[in-house]
Amino acid sequence: MNNPIEQSPLEPVNVAVIGLGFMGITHLLAYQNHPMAQVTAVCGLTHLPVNGVLRGIAGNIKTSDAINLGPNVKVVSAIEDVLNDPKIQLVDICTPTPMHPHHVIAALMAGKDVICEKPLARTSKAAREILDAAENSPGLLMPAMCMRFWPGWSLLKQILMDNTYGKVRAARFSRMSELPKWSKQDSYASGNDSGGALFDLHIHDTDFINFLFGRPRAVFSSGVLAADNTIHHSITQYDYPEGPVVHAEGSWLLAQGFNMAYTLHCERATLDFDLSRGPNALLISEIGAPIRTIELDQEDGYTHEINYMLECVKERRAPNIVTAHDGLVALEICEAEEQSIRTGALVKL
Repeated sequence: MNNPIEQSPLEPVNVAVIGLGFMGITHLLAYQNHPMAQVTAVCGLTHLPVNGVLRGIAGNIKTSDAINLGPNVKVVSAIEDVLNDPKIQLVDICTPTPMHPHHVIAALMAGKDVICEKPLARTSKAAREILDAAENSPGLLMPAMCMRFWPGWSLLKQILMDNTYGKVRAARFSRMSELPKWSKQDSYASGNDSGGALFDLHIHDTDFINFLFGRPRAVFSSGVLAADNTIHHSITQYDYPEGPVVHAEGSWLLAQGFNMAYTLHCERATLDFDLSRGPNALLISEIGAPIRTIELDQEDGYTHEINYMLECVKERRAPNIVTAHDGLVALEICEAEEQSIRTGALVKL
């Protein structure tokens, strides 16, 4: 096993991105815009650069732009070619979910720092194997749970910690999408390989609820199943005996487009976020005061999470805004939600 590369604080972090779909391109754009990152290699099977240019792909929130990687970026089709390169320090895993455990563990065992697109694995069992590997590796590991970094969302943690508007009495979260465009082109949405909307989409809100309120005591979920028995729509009530009342809805049934939203009813204010409102996405209504709009950072959560991981790599400190254990907990809660949907029962955690 190799040890992490020792670098001067002024040297950029050499990065390799594995998987060149929508998320891979999104992460590449974030690295290209960061002065302390150097994209050294990319790895993929089918969607590869042509003359240094990687064409864009449609995703939930937007369609990624084509990206010019330049002539010096190494293009490979086998992850081993990346892991055997001693110059590469940070490996960014953006491959399909079933491949995450193999790729993450291999990168950790090669002594690389790793950021892995969500979910960390398809099952909590596979995620525990990743955590075991991380404990025996000098490399850093962070699951890319971007909502913890998303403008309009990330500030909620501090608001709750500071008790700015009093206790949260009730909270609802919503994440609605048409069936991902890449799912229409391959088997991504079929079977249980991806986990359907529950594990690919709704897990963002499950993780964020755990981030704000901790692990619930139990969940009760209802859902809509596709013809192949994959869950395409879910509504979950999260049980917190001492409050707040929390529920979340996630779906691939939207006719077209994408939206995400939340409403938090606190003792002294209501915080309401709706992506479809654009620059007026976050509104705060306080008792006896006019409703006001909160101006948000224009960078997205993908950029902020990449910037944070690069800081951790440069400073050799373990990520703590989101940890590998958080990625495991999100999977455990989602598995309980799936069990509730399929059995109609309340599932304790």
